[in-house]
Amino acid sequence: MSLPSPSFASRLSRRGFLHVGVCGALGLTLSDYFRLQAQAEIKNYPSVEGKAKSIIHIFLPGGMAHQESWDPKPFAPPEYRGPLGSINTNVEGIQIGELWKNTAAVADKLIFVRGMTHGEAAHERGVHNMFTGYRPSPALSYPSFGSVISHEFGSRNNLPPYICIPNQPNEFAGSGYLSSAYGPFSLGADPASGSFKVRDLALPGGLTDERFSRRRSLLTSVDSHFKALEKSDSLDAMDTFYQDAYKLVSSQQAREAFALEKETAALKDEYGRHDAGQRLLMARRLVEAGVRFVSVTYGGWDHHDNVKGAMSGQVPNFDQAFARLIRDLSDRGLLDSTLVMVTSEFGRTPKINATGGRDHWPKVFSVVLAGGGLKKGMVYGSSDALAAEPENDPMTVENLATTVYHQLGINADKELMAPGDRPIEICDGGKVIKEIIA
Repeated sequence: MSLPSPSFASRLSRRGFLHVGVCGALGLTLSDYFRLQAQAEIKNYPSVEGKAKSIIHIFLPGGMAHQESWDPKPFAPPEYRGPLGSINTNVEGIQIGELWKNTAAVADKLIFVRGMTHGEAAHERGVHNMFTGYRPSPALSYPSFGSVISHEFGSRNNLPPYICIPNQPNEFAGSGYLSSAYGPFSLGADPASGSFKVRDLALPGGLTDERFSRRRSLLTSVDSHFKALEKSDSLDAMDTFYQDAYKLVSSQQAREAFALEKETAALKDEYGRHDAGQRLLMARRLVEAGVRFVSVTYGGWDHHDNVKGAMSGQVPNFDQAFARLIRDLSDRGLLDSTLVMVTSEFGRTPKINATGGRDHWPKVFSVVLAGGGLKKGMVYGSSDALAAEPENDPMTVENLATTVYHQLGINADKELMAPGDRPIEICDGGKVIKEIIA
């Protein structure tokens, strides 16, 4: 007899048809059933840590111009080329925007992905793509990369698996249809602040470790009573957060991960004593301590006017900090196990507008990748001569997400359960881009 399709097998397994009578009614023998069940198990894909142990996702909100950053067009007409020039990097044949002098010196450790594309010209929709690997849907709220990774691997060294610097940047950086227990921990303060202190990390004044432990025991008793009365995701998540918070506050190792004051003054200077520098220094400190996913947000890149002045005002600080982060990770032996990803929600129009800026353009833009078992010192994909369309090897959102998950050891075909026992693949339709994997 011919067996039903694997998709049917998957449905069968999920619903748990365990009785021989049911199998017989479907025309299956018991051995057929277990064979189908084995096929369905393919979708369960247990996640095992891959080459990348951590991710630093640096998001530049607003839609950074690819022409003035990673994909300059020095031979295009002036109205397309724009007001800024290009410079050589330390990799022969690769040029980037003239403002990125420090990044040019670490290009041998980077991948410039110049054919990124998704077609969503609204900020919110573009942001959704770059944080979840999915296009927005009115029917479902998808989890962010950080929440999926938190779900699959959990915490390490008593640290939250997913941390946002300085705060959760947008609604799409949350847990989506997953439990809120997999949402991010936000610092609640900017590391560049002179009085920087992570919120809720220290015990309140006068509260000793012993008294803290007694209060925790009392809280556990109260929680148990109320959970017996009502069962819900919010209560489960609250219990998880209490447990994680106790581990964080009671662990000296975990508290020290946030102690930016332990870094030398010289290193702080090299990163830059500004928002970009201290945020990225904190990100390095966190992945070194064991945090799995760090989301860093910096600047505002929605340059509809005066793109030259706007880029000149923001790029130097970020260029300084980003290049130092890459060198710091490399010097400490962390780059191969830390995947760094620099993204924005889309790029900018090929032609400079009447006010000297560029407008929204999602047809093609650029992202930068580094570390995490990827190749180094290369360009993947290209845009056409005017930076208007992908010319070679377009990179879809799905392919980027699938490749990133692959490097972590997560199979993007794995199904997670949305409300109503609805199975949803971690990423739908993407493929691993093997050409960028070392």
